[in-house]
Amino acid sequence: MLRELIALDNSSKVWIYQADREFTYDELDEIRELLFPFVDEWSSHGSNVPAYANVFHRRFLCFFADESQFSGVSGCSIDSSVAFVKKIGEKYNVNFFDRMQYAYMEDEDIRTVHNNKLNEAKESGEIKDETLFFDNLVSTKEKFLKQWLVPLQDSWHKRML
Repeated sequence: MLRELIALDNSSKVWIYQADREFTYDELDEIRELLFPFVDEWSSHGSNVPAYANVFHRRFLCFFADESQFSGVSGCSIDSSVAFVKKIGEKYNVNFFDRMQYAYMEDEDIRTVHNNKLNEAKESGEIKDETLFFDNLVSTKEKFLKQWLVPLQDSWHKRML
């Protein structure tokens, strides 16, 4: 059951899939034409999932599920969303599952750095303690809104240095 993000409880679960490139605006329109109907019919144990999904910053495919209103999202419903993400990835030749690429903001641009290049990027000054990193491991809507984008010095990414 498609809802607006603002209508979902702050405890709503979130799943974030980072694409290895930005989508074009035409691709975004096409993806949303597939995404919104999927979320509108997303179910768990025969119940519609109060949910929202969208592409943020032309790169992050995010699903939100409000479990405060029903028994919760099950393995099968999570599997169906993962299958949907894989289908989008295949259609647009995008990898959503490279967890070793970390995204960060530089001015208004989103850049990525591979896990094994993070230390080098820090030492060269390409990234700094104040550089804003996307924490795709946030687990709730509230954390998404408040902690998804944090300075490197406050991020779990710092442990990789």
